[in-house]
Amino acid sequence: MKRIYEYEDLQPVLEQLLQDKESGDMEFKTAKGGFPHSMWETYSSFANTNGGAIVFGIKEKDDQFFLDGLTKEQVKKYKKDFFNGIHNKQVVNIALLQEDDVQAVEFNGAYFLFFYIPRVDRSLRPVYCGLDPYTGTFRRDLDGDYHCSREEINSMFADANLSSPIDGRILKNFGKKDLDPESIKQYRRRFEQWNPDHVWNALSEDVFLEKLNVFRKDRKTGEYGLTYAGLLMFGTYSAIMDENPNFFPDYQEIQDPQDRWINRICPDGNWESNLFQFYSRVLPVLQNFLPKPFMLEGNQRKTETPAHVAVREALANALVHADYTENASLNIYKYPNKMVFSNPGIMLISLKQYYKGGESVCRNKYLQTMFTFLGSAEKAGSGADKIIRGWEELNWKRPYIEEKSKPNKVVLTMSMESMLDEEVKNGLSEHFGDQLEQVPHEQLLTLALAYSEEEITNERLQYALNMHRADITKMLSKMCSQQLLVSSGRGRGTRYHVYGMDVNSMEKVATSDQKVATSDQKVATSDQKVATSDQKVATSDQKVATSDQKVATSDQKVATSDQKVATSDQKVATSKKHFSREMLRKIIVEYCAEWRTLDDISAFIGRDRKYLRNKILPQMTDVIEKMYENIPNHPRQKYRAKQKDADA
Repeated sequence: MKRIYEYEDLQPVLEQLLQDKESGDMEFKTAKGGFPHSMWETYSSFANTNGGAIVFGIKEKDDQFFLDGLTKEQVKKYKKDFFNGIHNKQVVNIALLQEDDVQAVEFNGAYFLFFYIPRVDRSLRPVYCGLDPYTGTFRRDLDGDYHCSREEINSMFADANLSSPIDGRILKNFGKKDLDPESIKQYRRRFEQWNPDHVWNALSEDVFLEKLNVFRKDRKTGEYGLTYAGLLMFGTYSAIMDENPNFFPDYQEIQDPQDRWINRICPDGNWESNLFQFYSRVLPVLQNFLPKPFMLEGNQRKTETPAHVAVREALANALVHADYTENASLNIYKYPNKMVFSNPGIMLISLKQYYKGGESVCRNKYLQTMFTFLGSAEKAGSGADKIIRGWEELNWKRPYIEEKSKPNKVVLTMSMESMLDEEVKNGLSEHFGDQLEQVPHEQLLTLALAYSEEEITNERLQYALNMHRADITKMLSKMCSQQLLVSSGRGRGTRYHVYGMDVNSMEKVATSDQKVATSDQKVATSDQKVATSDQKVATSDQKVATSDQKVATSDQKVATSDQKVATSDQKVATSKKHFSREMLRKIIVEYCAEWRTLDDISAFIGRDRKYLRNKILPQMTDVIEKMYENIPNHPRQKYRAKQKDADA
């Protein structure tokens, strides 16, 4: 196969094809040997996630493109095969594309075929291959297409049922005895404060609860009882756990990512852990971190600023839009420089719709009504306008939202930093020197984000700079060529870091001809020097032991923190052995008694780091935790066996 052109030569062509489309994710499929049957899996995954483009006749490798050399006749045949397929229920269940969504493109005498797959409305999910949704439904993550679990598919079916909100389900064998009376009393007081003239204030408690749909009657079946929304909002924790054992709302204040939380609000037995109580406890804590400038409204001081409204909206949205059927908890994190709201589930609207606002699509409509009467989660749209406006008032970085998978999570990050504060500017100036003075404004903001957040993506920049994806792509490519940024990954998974700043400088691990460095120590093999802290460890015939550690080369063993590092004439203890998955899990858990990098684990186990990251570690979330749980691709990510004495 002959390489025709470099990455940057084709990018404008592909960007033009994606003009005015919402997704920049692309999948290239070689079609030299015939119609790629993996097309239908990617068709399903794009439709069920954020949309994307599939390109026949191009192979991508190491940021270079190779043409299959398809003829005009081949492309015409593949296009016909595709449309025959999408109208065949045995191939896919829904035909999403029209003629203008598929384009045959000629480039340098060869042809390729371009398909744009849109993100489908929740009412059409799941999109699946074949006749069985449980075997043919796929979604997309950074590693490509993955087969959805039965739970994910059931959740899609539930979200698609617009006439029957999930939280309106009437619970069998539950009643008013399962509600917390104090929560109801507190809610009514708050209700009266926010709605002093509302006619519901004069109602009896039972009628008031019916108006809120805490109790309701199903007109189709005649069934009457406590709703799932009522239980989540006002229930006792034991009753909620009887219905949903995965329910665990959790707030953590974290000062240092390497340490445990310094303040936590979670179900600990000291309070009835329903949504109303969680909201009432967490909201004032979060708002207390915001500046309180002196503002007058009339003749009275106004203590609630647009930023306070933004935090209230973000917290309520996380509670209202959460999918409580997911096997994942609802987490709120407060770091020194940001707030993170992470709720289980997938987004019911696209990112473009979210930021545009004006469209109210809610998974839990009854919960939404309950929070609306507290001044939050209004039904006028996504709430993004209030959140963004509140942060703009403080000149802080624009909040951004993203979807995670396995488990499905929607994560809203609200940075509490200025885009170009003095610390960031000084750090960039020290790193780039006079070169920084020649950098245009948009590039300077991009560098500032990459510096403060350690990595950025095209998608992140779209909502920070208000630029089109195609323009951002060109800018990022130019910045890489100017050695301002360096990229890693591909497609939607491409990350950008500040050029010359080695984010893994303290976490390099290598064997044989490489250096092994963990924390403040370096272990070298063969003719290399071994240094730990202020020590030098000679190789060859010497042995030096420091703090329960022995370093040796040749015929000696190198042990660092219960770890063996193989040297030139040695083999990594496990590299040539075949282990069952269960044995591999056991070895990793024992080795990760303390924080380990992916390179550490790879060197010790003798397995490829990509294999561990993509195949093994994702299956070990029950026994392995990440140091940066909310930033899966954090450049300094480490792994550790879950501590037995940690709080549940």
